[in-house]
Amino acid sequence: MISEIPIGVLIAALVVLVLLSAFFSGSETALFSINRYRLRHRAKSGHRGAKRTQRLLERPDRLIGLILLGNNFVNILASSAATLIGMRLFGDAGIAIAAGLLTLVVLVFGEVTPKTLAALNPERIAFLASYVLDALLRIFYPLVWMLNGITNSLLRLFGITADKAQHHHLSPDELRTVVHEAGSLVPQRHQQMLLSILDLENVTVEHIMVPRNDVLGLDIDQPWDRVLQQLVSSQHTRLPVYKGDIDHVVGIVHLRNFLALQHKAAVTKADFLGIVREAYFIPEGTPLNTQLLNFQQQRERTGLVVDEYGDILGLVTLDDILEEIVGEFTTDPAMANRAIHPQSDGTYLVDCSVGVRELNRTLGWSLPTEGPKTLNGLVMEYLETIPEPGTTFLLEGQPIEVVQTGEHAVKTVRIDPTYQARGRSDTAADAEV
Repeated sequence: MISEIPIGVLIAALVVLVLLSAFFSGSETALFSINRYRLRHRAKSGHRGAKRTQRLLERPDRLIGLILLGNNFVNILASSAATLIGMRLFGDAGIAIAAGLLTLVVLVFGEVTPKTLAALNPERIAFLASYVLDALLRIFYPLVWMLNGITNSLLRLFGITADKAQHHHLSPDELRTVVHEAGSLVPQRHQQMLLSILDLENVTVEHIMVPRNDVLGLDIDQPWDRVLQQLVSSQHTRLPVYKGDIDHVVGIVHLRNFLALQHKAAVTKADFLGIVREAYFIPEGTPLNTQLLNFQQQRERTGLVVDEYGDILGLVTLDDILEEIVGEFTTDPAMANRAIHPQSDGTYLVDCSVGVRELNRTLGWSLPTEGPKTLNGLVMEYLETIPEPGTTFLLEGQPIEVVQTGEHAVKTVRIDPTYQARGRSDTAADAEV
C-alpha cells in the first residue's frame, strides 16, 4: 500500500525526482543553446560527445518529445510524492502546503538553476547529457515516435513539416558579425583579412584599377633605343605594349622574357614583338572575388579593364586584389602609396588620381565609394566645379585643401588628419578661404 511507504523513502524519492527534473530542464537548454558550428567542427574532429549530440539534434522533434516526456513524468511523480508527504505531516492542509513548497523547489532547483548553469556551459552539459538521452531515446523510442506522430500531424495542418531539421546557414553579414565577435580567439590582423575577403564581392575592378592616364606602358612607335631604355629601367615586371596610345594595345610583355632574350643577342623590334603575349581584358563591373578566380583559371596576373564599348579604362593586377585582402605590402601604409606623401607638419599631400578605397584604407577614413572611384572625381562631384587652388572644404567631415589644379581636373590636395571640426556648420565648412 502507498500509505505504508515510510516518509523517509518518500522524501528521498522526491529529492531524486527533483534532480531528474533538473537534469531534463538543463539538458534541454544546453542542447538547444549549443553553438552549432563549433559542434560540427568538434564532431568532424572525432569528439564522441559532439557526434552523439549532433545526431540527437538532427531530429529536434524527437529530442524535444523525449525531454518533455521525461520532464513531465518526473514532475507529476514529484507532485504526487509531495502531496503524500504533506498529508502525512499536516493532514488535509498539507496538500496546499506541499503544492506551494514544491512549486518553489522545482522553480529554483529544477528549472532556473539548471537552465542557467546549462546556458553558461552548454557544451559540457550537452555532451554529458547526450549519453543518457541517447540511451533513453532507444528505450522509449516507440512512445516518442507515437507522440511525435501526433504532434507532426497537427503541424501539417498548418503547413509545417518537421521531417527535416532546419539547416542553419550564415549570411555574409552574419558571418561578419561572427568574425567581429571572435575577440582574442582570432588575431585582429586575421579578422581584418577575413572581413576583406567577405567584402570582395561588393567591390569591382573599377574601384582598385590604375586609371588609364596613370598606366605605365611601352609605345613601340617611339624610337627603339628609347623603348629599350624603358625596358631596362622599368620597376614593373609586366608592362602593356601599345602603338601610339593605350587604346591601340598590342599585348603584355613580361620583363623576365625580355631579359632572357637580351642575353642571347641584340634585341630587335621583331624579336621583342615575338615575346609579347596577347592582352587579357576584364569587363568593368566585375566583382573582385570573381576576378580573383578568373586570374587563377586563366593563369593571368594582369588585365586591362574595358567598358561596354571596348574602350580601355585602366589596369588591374593580381597584386592589387591581394592587397585588398592583406593590405599594402609594407610596414608603413602611407609610404606604400606613392600618391600619398606625408609632410613634416603631419599633413599629407595627395595626388587626386588616388582611388577612394585606397585613401580610406591608408588614412582610416570612410569616404563614400559608391560613386566616383578617384579622389579627383569625388572632389569635383562634391563641389560641382573645378575649384581654385587654396579652396578648403569638408568632405564627409574630412578637411581638404586644394593645392594644385589642372585644366580639367584637381591635381593635388592637402589633407590634415589631425584636424577636428568643432561646431562648424556645413555652410562655413564649404566656404572658400
